[in-house]
Order: sequence, then structure tokens, then C-alpha cells
Amino acid sequence: MKEEIPFFRHDLGKPELDAIAKVFAGEILTTGKEVADFEVRFADYLNQQHCLGVTSCTGALHLALLALGIGPGDEVITTPATFVATSLAILETGARPVFVDVEPDTGNIDASRVDKAITKKTKAILPVHLYGLMADMKALRDIADKHSLSIVEDAAHCIEGEREGVRPGQLSAAACFSFYATKNITCGEGGALVTKDSLLNEKLRLMRLHGIDKPAGDRHDGEFQHWDMKTFGWKYNMDNIQAAILIPQLSRMESNLQRRQHLAQVYFEKLEEIPGIQFLSTRPETHHARHLFPIRVEAGRRDLVLHALKKYGISAMVNYRAVTLLKYFRETFGYEPGMFPIAEALGNEVLSLPFYPSMPEENVDVVAKSLRRILS
Repeated sequence: MKEEIPFFRHDLGKPELDAIAKVFAGEILTTGKEVADFEVRFADYLNQQHCLGVTSCTGALHLALLALGIGPGDEVITTPATFVATSLAILETGARPVFVDVEPDTGNIDASRVDKAITKKTKAILPVHLYGLMADMKALRDIADKHSLSIVEDAAHCIEGEREGVRPGQLSAAACFSFYATKNITCGEGGALVTKDSLLNEKLRLMRLHGIDKPAGDRHDGEFQHWDMKTFGWKYNMDNIQAAILIPQLSRMESNLQRRQHLAQVYFEKLEEIPGIQFLSTRPETHHARHLFPIRVEAGRRDLVLHALKKYGISAMVNYRAVTLLKYFRETFGYEPGMFPIAEALGNEVLSLPFYPSMPEENVDVVAKSLRRILS
């Protein structure tokens, strides 16, 4: 059957096209005024000192870890219940990801298990705010302080999140964000990093673009200025086209969040009485970013439900299978089924339903009725 209800649909339109046209009319397509403007606005939204626009959340994580001195021989504690990029950013530094199982009701890293995973090689903790719910950053900060560890947050799902008065980046060295095609704000690909540490920000700005001290926009603003390569760097700089697409969306973030919160509540009401469906939990004093709407389907039926929804014209996704069960990690590190049972169970049972701000409310009803038929 033709797909009638997509998993996600962006809300990009005339404001973004006008912003792109303005960039096209100028001289600098790469990192320049629009990127700087986005960085100021994004940092302001998160009440942060500094923002760095980059090409992806993976790149942001990689740069943050490198800038904190993490490399070969080091260990970084993280979660197996995430997209593979979280772990790859650690591997790209030469360090090794050390996995800790997750909370059974949220899917977030279980802070009570972190202490036991710390060794002399541990240099950092990399939590993921899964689905838009912040991990227990206060508990993780206490552990990090006790063992003199850094924290870098994977906040790809959690721009709007808050927990116990804490927002992404406030209790860590850096928080990293994704602007991938299905994220709460998007430019197709792209990412950002925020930090309150001015020295770290200066280091990251050099590392973002080959280690050179003047991007093209600065070198050609007024009289020509020679540039210098001051450190080893990578090619992770955001360009003006990406930034131009993102800037108009910043003004819609709160209204889009309110719409997602409303759709989530409708989903809860429509699905709560359907046998075989469970919801993931939140936490007290939490402002959920509602990036995805996940449900749990009893073991052994999730994939059958996924395929059945497709026959009804409804697109759904799996977020995520446990990283430790992926072929590369099994073959490289010797992980086996059963080593992280909670993350593995979630990976076998969680299904993400269609969910985006412009989604008509009647589509929620269609999804709910289809699930009831499938599971009855």
C-alpha cells in the first residue's frame, strides 16, 4: 500500500527559501555571517556562553572529546541504547566506548551502574538524552566530580529538554546537537556544540576548520588577511546555507514543541487501553523535548507490528537496536547477547510512531485504530 502517513515531515518553507536566497545573493557560501548569527541565537536559546556550528552531531561529539584530551588508551562510558554515531565518535578519537546498561522504564543510561564501570583508563562519561528525556545529569555530575571525569552530552534529541532546572550543557563540558533531516530543527545534515568554557570554545573553533585561525569569510572581509594553522584540525565547519535554513526555525521551536506535546497527549489517550502497548516513563520536574514518540510492544511482536503498519500505509521506525549487538561491535569487541539485557530488550520492543508538528490530529486516530486491529 502507498504510504499515507509518513514517519516524519519537515515544516520548511518560504522563510527558509528566502534565507537561502539571501545567502546566494552574497559572496560567502561557506562559514560566515549566517553561521555566526545562528551560533549567537542558538547559544542564547540554551542560555549558554558559546555555540559552534558544525556538520553533524557526530562531528561535534568527536571534536569535544578530542578537545578534552581523550585519545588512544582512554575509555569513555556511554550507553548501548542509542544510534551508533555516539559510540563511533568515541572510537574516532582512538578511545574505547565502555557500555553501561540503561533504565528499564526510560532507556536512558542508568547512573547507578556507572561507578562500577569506571577504571583507571576512564576519562569521560557520554550520556544520551534518549527520545527527548534528559538523563540524570545531577547524578552523573556527582560521579564525574568524584572521579575527576569530563562529561560530554549527546543531546541530539533534546534541544528543548530540561530536568530539575538543568538544561543541556549546564552540567557538562559540552552538549552536542543534531540537525539531521528528522530532528526538531533541521538543515538536512548539520550539528552544533554548546559550552560555557571560553578556552574550550577557542580550541574547538580552531579544530573545526583544519586548525586555521581565519575562515574564508573573515579572510575576505575588508582587506585580505593571511591565515595561519595553529593546531591540528578537521573539516567540520557549518556553512552559511545550512545556517540560513536553521535560523528561521528557531522562532518556531516553542510552538512546534507545544504541538508535539499535544500530539503526544492524544497518542497517550488513544493508545493507553490497547493491550500489548506500554509507554516509556518520564521523570519528575522534567521538560520533555518530545523528539520521538516511542511505544513498547511485547517481545516477539514488534517487527510484526512494524510490517503490519506498513501495509496500512503507516511508516514507523526502530530507535534503536542495542549497539553492542551490531556486527562490528560483536566482532571487534566480543559482545554477546545477554550482556546488556535491558538495552537489548528495548531494542527488540520499542517502536517509534509517526510524529511531527504538522501531523494532523486525525492521523493519530488512524495510527491508533490500526494498532488496535493489528494487536487484537
